[in-house]
This record gives sequence, structure tokens and C-alpha cells, in this order.
Amino acid sequence: MFQDFIEILILSAIQGISEFLPISSSAHLILISNFYDFKTSSLLIDISLHLGSLFAIMFYFKKDLFDLKNNKKLLGLIIVGSIPLMIFGYILHSSDLIYFVRNVEIIAWTTLFFGLILYFSDQGKTEKNISKNLNLKSIIFIGIFQILALIPGVSRAGITITAARFLNFNRVDSTKISFLLSIPALIGASSIGITDAFKETLEISYLSIIAIVLSFLFSFITVKYFLKYVNNFSLNIFVIYRVFLGIILLLIIYL
Repeated sequence: MFQDFIEILILSAIQGISEFLPISSSAHLILISNFYDFKTSSLLIDISLHLGSLFAIMFYFKKDLFDLKNNKKLLGLIIVGSIPLMIFGYILHSSDLIYFVRNVEIIAWTTLFFGLILYFSDQGKTEKNISKNLNLKSIIFIGIFQILALIPGVSRAGITITAARFLNFNRVDSTKISFLLSIPALIGASSIGITDAFKETLEISYLSIIAIVLSFLFSFITVKYFLKYVNNFSLNIFVIYRVFLGIILLLIIYL
């Protein structure tokens, strides 16, 4: 039982932290499953981890989400910006093409390449903000970039922040856009997982409840403090981490 808890703790930490940082949660979960044989890893646990992150981000932005009178336009734009990812995600999942890109070699190259792209995007101006400058054209641009997040290693948070920074949104608002776009993405991922779970008639266990709670906690803390971080610092630390991880993985693969 203690071993199961430790595994859930590790998986929850990876999901909760990497889901909202520009480092790719799917890549880290795939890597950890490749190097360690976690007995608790399963479809139900995967769903639980995503649900924990979803509940955390919705709880953090509860005022924005439920203040429809003042945020109707913003929420509408977030829905529109999520449509490209939903369409391509459904196609890749239903055709099983998604499994062809789930390998360490692709993760290594995407981690390295899109880490460098993140660096270049973060060198731009920081003159735009959500309230004045987020419009249909900019959210579609960011939404199209978000499609790339279906490839492990790209990072959904990373690519959406990158796209927003290329449009000269400041770091904090680029991060907020990324966080808000994560809500439909997590709803979509959880819905697909739940649909698959019904096909397998899975039963909820105490481990899945623990996974939801721990993922919620790690996700909430990450969202809260990452916003504070980008208000004061650049994204260089994440670029360095991605480049380092990418190079290490490439060395492991080709040497």
C-alpha cells in the first residue's frame, strides 16, 4: 500500500507541475513510464490525474469563469481558441495515430527544438494584455499553435505561451491565456479517458481518489506560484531545463 501511495505521489507531482509549466506533462509521464514500471499506472489513474488538474485550474480561475457578465467575451474566445485542438485531438485519438508519436526519440527532439522556440519568443516586446488586445484573430493564432501540443514534448503550456509571446502579450497574460486554454483541453482529455473507461467498465478505487486530490494540490500550487514567477522573471530557466533534458535524451538514444 505504501509503495502504491509513493507511485501516485510521484505521478501526481509530475502531472500537477508539468501540466502548467512549459515543459510537457505528457512527455514526462511517458518518460517516467518508460524508465520505471509503475504498477499503479493505468487508464483510471491517468483520468484521475487530469481531473485533479482540471479541478485546480477551475478553482483558481473560479471568479473569471463564473463572472459571465464581465467575462463573456473572454470565455467565448477561449472556447473558439480550443476548437482546433479538440478537432485534431479527436482525429488522432480515434485513428490511433496519437500512439505513433509517443516515443522517446520524438520527445527528445521536440523538447529541445520547442525549448529554443520558447526562448526566441520570450525576447519580444511585452506591450499587449488580455483585456485590451485578445481578439478573435490572436486567439485563433494561439489555438492553431496549440495543435502542436498533441505531440509529446512540445508542451501545451509551452506552445501557447510561445504563441502569445510572439504576439507580444506580456508574460503574465500569456500565461493566463495558456491556463484558461488548459480548461477545455483538460475537459477534452478527461472526457476521452472517461469514454474509454466505460468501455472497459473500470471501477473507482481509493488510489484514483488520492490521485485526484494530490494532482489538485500540485496543480493549484504550480498555477499560483508560476504566475508570480513570470511576473518577475523570464522563461530562461525552463528553456535551459528543456535543452538540457533534450540533449541528455538524445545522448541516451544515439550513443
